[in-house]
Amino acid sequence: MTFDPVFLSSLTLVLTAFGGAFLAALWISLVVWTYRDIRARARDPLMRMLAALLVAVLNLPGVLVYLILRPPRTLEEEYQRTLEEEALLQALEDLPLCPGCERRVKEDWQICPNCHTKLKKTCHNCSKFMELSWNLCPYCGTPAPGMRLESTSMDDALRGMKMNEEQGDVKIDNG
Repeated sequence: MTFDPVFLSSLTLVLTAFGGAFLAALWISLVVWTYRDIRARARDPLMRMLAALLVAVLNLPGVLVYLILRPPRTLEEEYQRTLEEEALLQALEDLPLCPGCERRVKEDWQICPNCHTKLKKTCHNCSKFMELSWNLCPYCGTPAPGMRLESTSMDDALRGMKMNEEQGDVKIDNG
């Protein structure tokens, strides 16, 4: 078998052309990838252009330098992280404070475990917790004991006292 120098020369030329086309395509794709990646990670147009130029000039070593220097998170990841932090801060701010010691207490606590300040009172009818300032249970509508009833007439109040008097609970001192 004889080797034709013209065939070897043309084969070498074709292989070199394919290799060069592959390296050019790789180079262009790395520049495009770098630009897209930095666009997702930074808003500054100068930084975007410098990152693309770095890869365009230095090729593979430029990609390595870019990977070392690029921001660790994308803008979307930063936004999600900010939202999570704000949600955590909001959750902390939503926790009520004890009026006695100003420490955070839970919504369903009746007494502060730190200073023993009464935080809630229980409804006498349904036994659910009520705020101390509430005069009416929001769960069952029962008025709190000792609450003055605005809509009660004098006759209704006296009728209630007469019923209690008949049961022997209330004693009225007339003088």
